Amino acid sequence: MEMKFVCLFLAGTALVGTIHKVDAFVPHHNQQNAVANDISRLEQPTSTNFVIYATNKKLEDENKRAYPQQTPHSGRHFLPSHPAYQKRSRIKRMTSKIMNQFRRHPYRNKQKRFMEGWYYRVTLPEENVSFAFIFSVEDPSITKDSDLALSCVQVMGPNDEYVVQADSDHRKFWAWQGSQALGCIFEHDQSDDNGQNEYLDALDPDDFEKNVKSGFQMMPNRLQGKVNGHDGSLGGVLDGQGIPRTCDFDMSIRPLSGWGDDEDASLSGKSNQKSTAGWLASYSVFEPHWQVTLADARATGHAIWNGKRYDFKDAPFYAEKNWGGSFPSKWYWVQCNSFDGFTSPDGSSRLSLTAGGGIRKVPPGKTEDLGMVCIHYNGLLYEAVPWTGKMQWNVDPWGSWSFSARCTSGKRKFEVQVDAKCEGDGVVLRAPTEDLGMSYFCRDSFYANIELSMYELQWDKTQKKYIRGDPIIENVKSINRTGAVEIGGGPYWNPWKGESKMRQPMKALVKLPYLFQNR
Repeated sequence: MEMKFVCLFLAGTALVGTIHKVDAFVPHHNQQNAVANDISRLEQPTSTNFVIYATNKKLEDENKRAYPQQTPHSGRHFLPSHPAYQKRSRIKRMTSKIMNQFRRHPYRNKQKRFMEGWYYRVTLPEENVSFAFIFSVEDPSITKDSDLALSCVQVMGPNDEYVVQADSDHRKFWAWQGSQALGCIFEHDQSDDNGQNEYLDALDPDDFEKNVKSGFQMMPNRLQGKVNGHDGSLGGVLDGQGIPRTCDFDMSIRPLSGWGDDEDASLSGKSNQKSTAGWLASYSVFEPHWQVTLADARATGHAIWNGKRYDFKDAPFYAEKNWGGSFPSKWYWVQCNSFDGFTSPDGSSRLSLTAGGGIRKVPPGKTEDLGMVCIHYNGLLYEAVPWTGKMQWNVDPWGSWSFSARCTSGKRKFEVQVDAKCEGDGVVLRAPTEDLGMSYFCRDSFYANIELSMYELQWDKTQKKYIRGDPIIENVKSINRTGAVEIGGGPYWNPWKGESKMRQPMKALVKLPYLFQNR
């Protein structure tokens, strides 16, 4: 018997579970000018001939959005131990620490286990290749060290292979509070600064390319990295524990959909982009937390996977994140924004699917099974979530995912059917666990066929219920097996069939905003 803990990309509370050994599986950002506008320069020693950028505190305090589609929770939820964040005066640090207790999401200290992770996926449909860049930090602290503290990057690439690189020094990881910018420099050229800058913050993109030997950074509209690690399917996560592997990448990101309707996205005024799991996800009593930060976007750049270069322009791009300190026992996830006929470079015709669910803990000491199917279609968000309708799933131990869902509340009432099939074995990935740190416990693949249909729901006065109406989209298929699928936790001895049932009074509370929408 093995003890494994799993992280559910679903809002609300989570369940910590004991996983039995399972034979089927050992389950589971644009331009340089925009960057310059969001950051401020720090004075550097005269011997330094490259520029180091640091977090603009004024920007962070005002929670300035980097682009109209920016969602809630795009910024960090941990207090970095990176030295750049300790350059404030003692008074400011003390004030921040006191006010931290009154935040809806107080920054975590080292009294409890904490992790925060970011997931970015770019899909190249014509080449039947996807890349996922997965960044995580565990137990960042300035007061007490943790044996499980880690700064880590995992990259999934062609043929469901992956590379990993990590460092037990969590102080190397930095992140912004006001927008989605983060990174970690594992190693850099110190010949120009006489070794005076051991820890680098956000870099000008050209200086990153010139001086960084290994590491990564995500600016709001640009993603760069040089991963100098090893085969993630073998050995541990730290250096020297596997077969050497590399992946370099550099791409600009053009957002299309955050999490909500296009008309609700605003840069200067109030933005009504949503929390993926409802407004109660903004409170730290519920965890782990999940936020899709870019349901759809376009990426232009390149990735070099073990020496082979892939160039792409206006490729489908997707982003999400999760954070928290406890983990669920079992989950599933399906994602695709590369459907046939819906990948126009200008975003005029687009379609993105995100579906997932699992087991979570709810007070007082009970559990519930939840799931959701959400679709961004040509600028509109269709939500089939536990507080607006029903959802059923049938997930095999591996290879098949089937979802049917209905939304009968809010301004869009619809029915959706999703079927995903994967013939390959996928790859077993690591994720932060509660007791063992970065460990294997989920299985993923980028080679799934996905079919999606969505229909309007109409109220039948005779039957006094909603019935299926005209199709919104019907029998739409993913291009060239480019769907992403995942299962995590367990046990997965048999197919998992379930229905999403959210307990009261939480369901009524989360549903409140929808009562005021157009009916």
